[in-house]
Amino acid sequence: MFMKLKKLLHWGSNAKPDIDLRPELYEQFKAFRLPLILIQVFILIGTLGYLGLENYSLIQAFFQASYTFTNTGFGALNESNFGPLSILFTSFLTVSGVGITGFSVAFIISIINNGTLTRLIKEKKMVNKIARLRNHYVICYHNEYTIELSKQFRDAQIPFVVVDNRPDFDKEALKHKYPYYIIGDPHTNIAMLKTHLSSAKGIVTFSKTPSDNIALIVSVRLFEKELSRRPYYIISSADTEEDVEKLKKLGSDTVVSPTKLMAQRISAMAIRPDMENLLERFVYKKDTPLDLEEVIVPKYSWLVLHKLKEAHFREITKVSIIGITQKDGKYIPMPDGEAIIASEAKLLMIGTSNGIRETKRFITKKQKPKELDYV
Repeated sequence: MFMKLKKLLHWGSNAKPDIDLRPELYEQFKAFRLPLILIQVFILIGTLGYLGLENYSLIQAFFQASYTFTNTGFGALNESNFGPLSILFTSFLTVSGVGITGFSVAFIISIINNGTLTRLIKEKKMVNKIARLRNHYVICYHNEYTIELSKQFRDAQIPFVVVDNRPDFDKEALKHKYPYYIIGDPHTNIAMLKTHLSSAKGIVTFSKTPSDNIALIVSVRLFEKELSRRPYYIISSADTEEDVEKLKKLGSDTVVSPTKLMAQRISAMAIRPDMENLLERFVYKKDTPLDLEEVIVPKYSWLVLHKLKEAHFREITKVSIIGITQKDGKYIPMPDGEAIIASEAKLLMIGTSNGIRETKRFITKKQKPKELDYV
């Protein structure tokens, strides 16, 4: 049961963060040393003073010094028989206690009000939570696109971490219900460690400044080489065709142009309103009876250099192939059964989620599936 819950939440077995924030946290606690040292020194002076001035045992002298310094009591021991020196010493210790205690309380309150310590404690908890994620997406820069994408990811149960460098980003993150978030510059190595990028599936960058997207893509690809891991899937956004081409050359797998997408959808609505309704029903919404997906045929697949009709997708998985994109970019719409499947071709298929999942399993096999013997 616990393993199923971990899989549902996309948690891994190793929850150790990629970065240790304890040194920064300990650095903040160093400020508490002065008040603590002053309190200990004066209680030590009081204890030694009462040992010398009165006929006290060590524990009695410590008790007398403690409640005199902190002004929490009087008369529990031998105060009524104090001599002049003991009275003067007690007065000195009482006044010192009031001053040092007041200074210590004010000093501690100022540190807490500064916010750095509280921020580090919250950030450490967040980093520990993020460290349990696996195959998540890191969404960089908070804006209207991030807000909408986070809703879609939550509905689809896709784990994600949002990163932004605005100081007040935590308020925005809580407002828009981001489950995991980090405040920092997304392209920095520290931010990548905090977001547990080493176990992420991909990264999405939504900055409206092209230079930010460029810096992030380059940084992620360098980080990827340092880890010697499989390539991240990088999705970025750009407003101009020039920026789209530039980001693709730098290593972005997919570049989305919001203006172009909006124009395409409006055009579809104007030309074919019924087609737009179909897209809304089957493509853009979740939990639909049909899915549309493009699947790459790997080099080792048994399907390479075979005819499409030999796969019998319609009979076995109830999936239809409505398009083939060859490796050279040539697109074949509505291919017939005689179409030859080349290595690394992309098959555009439509069917149920289970049907497409089974079709993927068929395609990725090295040997011809036994199910085809009974068709």
